[in-house]
Amino acid sequence: MPAKKRRTITPEDLYQIELISSARISPDGKQIVYSQQRVERKTEKKYANLWLAGAGATEASAARQFTYGDQKDLLPRWAPDGSQIAFLSTRGSAEKPPQIYLISMQGGEARPLTDIAGDIDDFSWSPDGKQLLCVVRKTDQEQLERDKDEQKKKLGVVSRHYQRVFYKLDGYGYLPHERSHLWLVDTRTGKARQLTDHPIYDEVYPSWSPDGKWIVLVSNRSTNPDFNLDAVDIFRLPAAGGELQKIPAPIGEKGMPVFSPDGKWIAYYGVEGENVGYKNNSLWIVPSDGSQAPRNITEKYDLHISAWTINDQAAPEQMPPTWSKDGQRIYFPVTKHGRSQVLSVGMDGEDLQSVIDEEGAAGSFTLDASQQKMAYIFGTLYDPGQVFVLDLSKKRSRCLTQANRSLFNSLDLGVIETHWIKGPDGNDLQGWILKPPGFDAQRKYPSILEIHGGPQLQYGYLFMHEFYFLAAQGYVVHFSNPRGGRGYGEAHTKAIWGGWGDADYADLMTWTDYVAGMPYVDPGRMGVTGGSYGGYMTVWIIGHTTRYKAAVTQRCVSNLVSMWGSSDFNWAFQIELNNKPPFEDLQKFWDHSPIKYIGNAKTPTLVIHNEMDLRCPIEQGEQVFVALKKLGVESEMVRFPDEFHGLSRSGRTDRRIARLNHIADWFKRYL
Repeated sequence: MPAKKRRTITPEDLYQIELISSARISPDGKQIVYSQQRVERKTEKKYANLWLAGAGATEASAARQFTYGDQKDLLPRWAPDGSQIAFLSTRGSAEKPPQIYLISMQGGEARPLTDIAGDIDDFSWSPDGKQLLCVVRKTDQEQLERDKDEQKKKLGVVSRHYQRVFYKLDGYGYLPHERSHLWLVDTRTGKARQLTDHPIYDEVYPSWSPDGKWIVLVSNRSTNPDFNLDAVDIFRLPAAGGELQKIPAPIGEKGMPVFSPDGKWIAYYGVEGENVGYKNNSLWIVPSDGSQAPRNITEKYDLHISAWTINDQAAPEQMPPTWSKDGQRIYFPVTKHGRSQVLSVGMDGEDLQSVIDEEGAAGSFTLDASQQKMAYIFGTLYDPGQVFVLDLSKKRSRCLTQANRSLFNSLDLGVIETHWIKGPDGNDLQGWILKPPGFDAQRKYPSILEIHGGPQLQYGYLFMHEFYFLAAQGYVVHFSNPRGGRGYGEAHTKAIWGGWGDADYADLMTWTDYVAGMPYVDPGRMGVTGGSYGGYMTVWIIGHTTRYKAAVTQRCVSNLVSMWGSSDFNWAFQIELNNKPPFEDLQKFWDHSPIKYIGNAKTPTLVIHNEMDLRCPIEQGEQVFVALKKLGVESEMVRFPDEFHGLSRSGRTDRRIARLNHIADWFKRYL
């Protein structure tokens, strides 16, 4: 009997894709808990429940659903003895911030633990299991009072009054006046106690010492943190409460500090220096009593610590440094050559080893108590992500979940090839070419260049629904990692520091030349698109060349002058130019603004922007659209209400579908 013919992917398949996140292995190594998200098409709501997968040698590996209901059950965390799981859930009320619930492994209903008026952003069990350490941002008092009065609640906010310069955040909205502080919650009674409080300072990334007597955390205690972004320090705090004790370290960004098993050391991620965002995020260690200066133990390897490989489904989770039981090695994530890897290194900085180094992206890695097994989520070019377990002694891994398997078994996605070429300055340039389903080598195909955002990110070996959808329309879809991105060493990233539109543009043109030379690509029918910084480059391209016959710029940056102050990052964008505001060096901002060159544009261009985008405000797209119309260039604008910057990844599904169809229709019209 002939095999059933596979179909091509559609925008509506977004309703079927379920996403796995926050995998955590039990202390005994027998089970892995994770959260799995689904979309309800009728209401456009997204729900998530907890699932369990057997990870032991004798347990069946089949995954089973553990919690049920139309709510969001997120961030599961095992108790130290493995007897219960704490997790965040909206089950109490979808209108209130998620609260912490506990569920026993013996079965039964989850019980609510907290009733905190505020956002619980992170939490962890104390070593003895008696307390949870939480990061909480309380709800502003005026909001609480408004919620109690139905008439005031109906009328909504009258005004917003701010003194801080960072008063909004994309994906969140307008920030409350309250800051993020540490709380302790009794796991038996649910009684909550606030440990820290300050009207200006935040405390983040808290972690317990092995004996439960100390908490290590990160905070910016400078006079004005919003204008001293790199003045971040590590502090110790007695778990019983008291004064913060600063651990001396070089100025620079820091995060995710973790005590060693004996409590004598702290490992953390960080960068040394001010306004040096091109530098690698490195692994550092420092004595927990601050008696010695911190040491960068990965500096010589030219590696950037991150789990982030771009995709349009779910971001790989960044995990903190993980110490070996004997305190001699540390596990950490790295992005390199399109992969998200897990590596380990000796605490002396020697003996770097690969733990997970396949063509894909690893995230959410955790070890069992014996450190014989590592659980992790791993995605590939053809799969957004599954739960795996790795036997560390045998160095063998196996997949434990089958999420989306029936869907992807029914699809013909086409074939992706990896290519390495020499860039215009002799630099190494990696890229990928996706051939459409049913590819015929004798045909000449139109093509679409996709440009990633960031720019300090990377494309790579991770599923991109958008790319496969465009390939299903009959396009060769190609993408690369030009200079300015991550994964190829610090010099690669630094190449466009202070010079967006220079080396990156040159790399993209060289890559386009290479793809145009393929015998199956029609050089007269090439299109270009990208979002965020990719939108910036798309607008830059149409102002510098007419080789592309159609363009779609999405949530773009077009005018760095007006971007200064209007983005949620506001003044900080100047750091990547010359660290001067536009009123001190207007020419620099203008020279690197794509809108300066828009008068050269002749390429039919679709402008897509989201009306609640706080990262790249919609006025950036509006300037491009109005300019193109004034120039008589064929152009249209599509606006999405109520959507933040990340519509393509996390927006409402019907709007994500509409966006994809608008892109496809535009390219069909001109290519």
